[in-house]
Amino acid sequence: MAPERLGVCDAHDHLFLRSPQLPGQELDSAQAAADELAAFHAAGGRSVVQWTPHGMGRQAGRLPELSGAAGVHVVAATGLHQAVHYGPESLERLRAEGLAGVFVRELTEGIGRCGVRAGLIKVAGGFHGLDAHARWTMAAAAEAHRATGAPIAVHLELGTAALDVLDLLCGEWDVPPHRVILGHLNRSPDLAVHRKAAETGAFLAFDGPSRAHHATDWRMPDAVRSLADAGFGDRLLLGGDTTTAGARSVRGGPGMPHLLRGVRSRLQLALGEGVGAELTERMLTVNAGRAFAVEW
Repeated sequence: MAPERLGVCDAHDHLFLRSPQLPGQELDSAQAAADELAAFHAAGGRSVVQWTPHGMGRQAGRLPELSGAAGVHVVAATGLHQAVHYGPESLERLRAEGLAGVFVRELTEGIGRCGVRAGLIKVAGGFHGLDAHARWTMAAAAEAHRATGAPIAVHLELGTAALDVLDLLCGEWDVPPHRVILGHLNRSPDLAVHRKAAETGAFLAFDGPSRAHHATDWRMPDAVRSLADAGFGDRLLLGGDTTTAGARSVRGGPGMPHLLRGVRSRLQLALGEGVGAELTERMLTVNAGRAFAVEW
C-alpha cells in the first residue's frame, strides 16, 4: 500500500505480546485486541505498527481479520527481543536455523503458515550497552534489511545506548540511518543524545505514553520542541507501546486512544498554536509513512 494510506499512525504498539518477564499481564485476548483497535479507530487512528517480534505471541494469523473489522491498518514485525524473553532452546534452534534467514522468510513469504508477511524487523539493545545477544540479532537484522529493504526498529532499554546502536548498525554494517527507527528515547531525556541521533538521519520514536510510570508525557514536549527547533521535525514519530493487559484502554488503562486523546493535545498545547498542530500531525502521518515505507 502507498505510504500516505497509513493515515494517523501509532508507530509502536502491541495488540498481542507474551513474555516470561510479564507474568499474568499477557496480551493474548483476541477480543480485547479487537476492542482496543475499535477504540483507537474511534479516536481517529487508522494504522498501528505492532513491534511484537518472533516468539513473543504475535498471533499474526489473527491480524488481517482484526484489521478489517476495525478499519485500522496493522503492520506486523519479525525480529528478536532481548534474550531474557526466550528460553535457551528457542535461541539455540534459531542459531541452528540461521536468524537472518528466519527474518527474510517472515518478511517475504510469511510468518509461520498463516501467510501474513512482516513489514519491519524489531531488535533490542541493552541498558547503556550492547551484549553478545544484541550484536547477534542486529547483525541478522542488517543482513535481512539488505535482502529486503525492510526498516529496523530498535527497542532501547530505558531509552539508552542509542548511539551504540547507530554505530553498530550504520557504522559497522552499513544500514542507511533513515532505515533505523530508535524506540523509547523519551525514557532517557538526554537532549544531546537525541540530537546526535537525529543528525545521523535515523527516525526517533517517542513511544511510551501508555506506560505512566515512566512519566513520559510531561517530558516529551521539551524533547520534541528541541529537536523541531534544530530542524529535525521530519525524523520524529509517536507511539503508545501498550505492553500489559492492564494498560489497555478497554481494561481501564490509557491504551492506544491515549496517544490521540491525551498526548496529541498535550503536544499541540506545549508547542504552541499552529506550529504544534502542524508538527504533531506530521509526526502521526507523513513521518510514519516515510519511516515504514519499503520498496519490496
